[in-house]
Amino acid sequence: MKILVACEFSGIVRRAFTITGHNDVTSCDLLPTELPCYWSNEHHYTGDIKDLLSDRWDLIIAHPPCTHLAISGARWFKDKQVEQKAAIEFFMMFVNAPCNKICIENPISIMSTVYRKPDQIIQPWQFGHGETKATCLWLKNLPKLVPTNIVDGRSPRVHYESPSPERWKNRSRTLQGIADAMAEQWSK
Repeated sequence: MKILVACEFSGIVRRAFTITGHNDVTSCDLLPTELPCYWSNEHHYTGDIKDLLSDRWDLIIAHPPCTHLAISGARWFKDKQVEQKAAIEFFMMFVNAPCNKICIENPISIMSTVYRKPDQIIQPWQFGHGETKATCLWLKNLPKLVPTNIVDGRSPRVHYESPSPERWKNRSRTLQGIADAMAEQWSK
């Protein structure tokens, strides 16, 4: 499978698919990757996702920025209508991408109203991480993720993280258990 992991600087999802044996896995973000590409079949493109989106992909997993979409920021919506419109268009670019299998990941957001309700809402504690962070998945021709390791602990770690320049990065990284479930369950 030729796989594109869009808007991922961490390399966590890219690496999970590479480890499961996929021969062409590319992540893309405006930032360089945090996990270097060790294998010849693993790539990171630092640049605009639009440069890659028209290529032929068997699977796209997209993590569009949620800053102007997430309901956690609803109190600021009235002051950022232009930014929100651009964020909606960016999200919809993935919905309309020329690919047969697509997953778009985002927190609970206005996309449930603007586009449609997500196919699934998952939690980290379903995949081995003892914390909460509701994550919506909009799926095209992919099965819902089946929990792999339900654990105790319901701490909203990312919600309570102290303000810092790195906070947004820490909140946006896909947790390893979720990445592994995607790679194992969507590798067919």
